[in-house]
Amino acid sequence: MPSLPGSDLVVENVRKIAILRAGGIGDFVFTLPAIAALRGAYPEAEITLLGAAVQVELLAGRSEPVDRAIVVPSSTGVNGPDTGVDEDEKDLERFFARMREERFDLALQMHGGGGYSNPFVRRFEARVTAGAQAPDAPPLDRTIPYVYFQNEILRQLEVASLVGARTANLEPHLCVTKGDLKEAGNVIPPEDAGPLVTLHPGAGDRRRRWPPEKFAAVGDALAEVDAHVAVVGIEKDRALVSEIVDAMNHEALDLCGRLSLRGLVGLLSQCAVVVSNDSGPLHLAAAVGTATVGIFWGPNFINASPPTRTRHRPALSWRTKCTVCGASLFDGCDHHASVVAEVPTEEVANYALELLAPAK
Repeated sequence: MPSLPGSDLVVENVRKIAILRAGGIGDFVFTLPAIAALRGAYPEAEITLLGAAVQVELLAGRSEPVDRAIVVPSSTGVNGPDTGVDEDEKDLERFFARMREERFDLALQMHGGGGYSNPFVRRFEARVTAGAQAPDAPPLDRTIPYVYFQNEILRQLEVASLVGARTANLEPHLCVTKGDLKEAGNVIPPEDAGPLVTLHPGAGDRRRRWPPEKFAAVGDALAEVDAHVAVVGIEKDRALVSEIVDAMNHEALDLCGRLSLRGLVGLLSQCAVVVSNDSGPLHLAAAVGTATVGIFWGPNFINASPPTRTRHRPALSWRTKCTVCGASLFDGCDHHASVVAEVPTEEVANYALELLAPAK
């Protein structure tokens, strides 16, 4: 009987696996299919995520997809930007000593091209290290080439395949707990109020924000067909959320700052559709099984788009120049004008209505 593809890459006697991915919520969601593949290839192994505080918060109280989640200390290019990180050398040394004591069998770098993250992972002294490697990055034991424009879900699956872990399931999946649903139940309307749809106008990068008045127009289009509209955001999004709620002709539920990450998971899981900028909540909604309309700048779409279209629709902007100074967006400038503002309201509304129809 022939061996399965990649089976010759499986590492024997694996008890502990570490995964480095210390970014945002979306960054973690992109690793979920790879984690599932690792679980399938190494069912008896303990899997530990080495991540950011927000990821560890998300995973608190969940028995899956990982067994443990540990916060990575501030470290240049790993848990923070490439410059300006306030590192505590003693804290980092204690962290690396703890990681060596873990005696990881596998340490997988799923955090970029490896310029900073590959040396970071090598300090764990795991039996086998694997990850992506940019041309100027130091190697690990097993690597794939890092090319920036690659879908992140597929990239992490390719990293997992370096140790023989493969899957045909490309969809991220995050379990929803009773605690998630209990918190969300305190703020969402009763089921007979109509299908729930959520708008999320925030984004970590202001340039990825669609205009509030366009979100309001989409909210009204959904309310016209008896959907119950909620608008979510963290505290720094309060002005955005208020602008949308005030601009709508129909009533909308203002949930800005009213939910923890756990409550947000519960809310998103109860929605018929989520309309959002390219952001953590968009990818989280997809991971809990909710239909989404995502507003993407074209180059970001290549990396962050959901891999399927049955329940997910991307609305794209292919703008290449800054609307303020005319500089190439690929070269960068000091302005923060939206690169997605020109995405048509009608396109987003039609996508959302199309996805809402089966839920009614």
